[in-house]
This record gives sequence, structure tokens and C-alpha cells, in this order.
Amino acid sequence: MDRNPVKTGDVVSGPSVIVEAFLRWAETARVTDRAKAANALARAFLHSGMDGEQQRAASLAMTYLLDDPSPRVRLALAEGLADANEAPRAVIVSLAEDQPEIACTVIARSPVLTEGDLVDLAGRSDGLTRGLIASRPHLSRGVAAAIAEIGDEAEICILLENVDASITRISLRRIAERFGHCCEVRNLLLERDSLPADARHMLVSHITAALTNSGLVRTTMAASRIDHLTREARETAAVTIAGTVAQDEIPGLVDHLRTDGRLTPAFLIHALCTGKVDFFAGAMMSLSGLDDRRVRSILATGRMHAVRALFEASGLGRDIAAVFVEAVFLWRKASAAGTLDSISALLLERFSPEMTRDGAVSELLDMVEKLHRLEMRVSARSYASDVSLAA
Repeated sequence: MDRNPVKTGDVVSGPSVIVEAFLRWAETARVTDRAKAANALARAFLHSGMDGEQQRAASLAMTYLLDDPSPRVRLALAEGLADANEAPRAVIVSLAEDQPEIACTVIARSPVLTEGDLVDLAGRSDGLTRGLIASRPHLSRGVAAAIAEIGDEAEICILLENVDASITRISLRRIAERFGHCCEVRNLLLERDSLPADARHMLVSHITAALTNSGLVRTTMAASRIDHLTREARETAAVTIAGTVAQDEIPGLVDHLRTDGRLTPAFLIHALCTGKVDFFAGAMMSLSGLDDRRVRSILATGRMHAVRALFEASGLGRDIAAVFVEAVFLWRKASAAGTLDSISALLLERFSPEMTRDGAVSELLDMVEKLHRLEMRVSARSYASDVSLAA
């Protein structure tokens, strides 16, 4: 008896395919022949110009092959359909739920799989499947958000390395929350210009913690010195971020710093003295409850009692508020003169740390003094560089 009455070449002949004969033949054909026929059937369905009835019959035949006991046959079918928009959805979805070496072919490539399909697969599959989904070209925001929420470190790295993936700022923030402690994830996030400012600050905190816990640092520096440098580095980094943040991100950064307990008077005076006025205004708006226009008007042109009232409404004590009021008026003068370098020095002339017994005010002025010393060192380095170049 002839075990191969239907040749694989007959399958690609398109309209002449006799599905009934194909199914009878498939029951006894060898695995190699069934795999070739499965791939040929897929190509015939896509490219041979079948009419509606013939396409329906071919679709049924491919559905039958989904239950073929050999993975080679199902893989051949997957490879024939993976890249086509016209592939039968029922067949593609079933192949996507097959064993990994078969599923990966359609999961990584098929345009038939919808965002809902991919989110569902990501939610109930393993890390390998999520990694394949994360690597898909032109990955949608919804699928990227699902990976960001439930993916492990390896899948997150694949997602961040996928240049075609559409990843929202919310998803980037969520990744920073979940994997900010992972060096590779951190580096990939920091390379993105779209990373939100509050997420960037989270990562800076993780970097600081990693350096603090470094064996080299702990063996070469005293614990008190490490703590001191850590605090200064965190605050300097936060002020730097505050100075570069986009206007629409300021409220989010302010809320983040406030929740994190870092929106302190010392931090705020640092921001004001270094000219981070947009951020400072956003912080005052958050703390006082006044709208942005009103806060900016008071800071730019308000009289002394209005400026003082703004700071006291923000929760600053009267003595501390007096320092901020003076800083605002010094900023106005310096801004009009086109320089902000002298604010900390002038503020120290008005309020010497020895002039007050208030611990909070002294701490605030200590920060101003540290800032002034830093400005002097930066200025000295710049001067030395200029002299060196001139020589």
C-alpha cells in the first residue's frame, strides 16, 4: 500500500489541495514528511490564492495538526505562519500556548497576537515567554507595562534593551521601584532621557547605598565619615536633578522628595541659593497649598511680609522663614545682575551661625556655609584650569 499518496508538492498547489486526502495521509505519514507538509500547507494558505471554501478547509487541516504528537510538525506549522498578518488567529494563539520551542516562534514574531493576548501570556507564563514578549518589535505600551510590573530582572533588561518598545514614564518609574538595586537595570534606566526625575533620584539613592556598602569604602573610611559624605552626595545629586527637571515633572519630584523625607529646609535653601527657582516654586506650591501663579508672583515681586507669610504657610518656623526671606531678596538682586554665585556668601554675611542659638537655624546656615565652600572650590578649580590653558 502506498503510504504517501499525497506529495508535499501537491499541498502547495493551492486550490487543488484535497483536505480529506491530506488528513488520511497525515495519520500514517512519517514525521519528516508531516513536518514538510505542515509548512507547505501554511504557505499555501497564505500565498496560493485559495477561495473562501478552500481557505476554510486548509484552516481546519492546520487546526488538526495542532494535535500532532510530534513537536517538529507543530514547529514547522509555526514557522510557516509566524510572520503573516493573514495567519488564522485560532491556530496562532494555540501555537503560542504550545511548548516553549514552538511557542517562541510565534510569540516573538506573529503580528496576529493582540496586546491582550500578549498581556495574558505574560501573566500566566514563565520567564522565557516573558523574555520573548519583551523582545518583540514595536512592543506596545500596555504589554511593556505588564512586563514592567511582573517581569524578573532578566526580562526587564530585555525590555529596556528593546529600542522599539514603547515604555511610558510610569512603567520606567515602576521598574526603578522594583529593580533600582540591580546594577544592570539601573544603568539601562539612566541611559534614558525619558526617565522621570523622581525615578532618577531613586536610582541615585541606590547608587549611594551601593557605594556606602562597598567593602573598599568601609575599609578605608570611618563610619561617621561615610555617613556624612553619603548625606552630602544625596543632597547634591537631588539638587542637581531638581535643576534639570522638566516643568511638568516638578510636582512629581516634589511629592517624591516630600514622601521620602528629603524636602528639608536645608535642601530647599540649597536649591534656592543655587538658582533652582522653578523647582523651589514648585516645592512652595506643594507645601503652602497656593497655586503656581500666586507662588511665583510672591517670590518674584512680593513684599517682605508676603514672602514671609508664604514660607510660614509652608510650615517653616519664623526664624527659619527669616533666612528664606533674605535669600529670596538676595536672589532677586543677583538675578537682576545676571549672577547667582554670591547668594550663599551674602546670606552668610546677614546671618552668621554664631549669631543664633536656634538649632534649626544653625543647621540651615551650616548648609549655606558648606555650599559657599563648595562654590569657592569650584571657582578655584575653574581659575586654575584657565591659568593652565593660558600658559
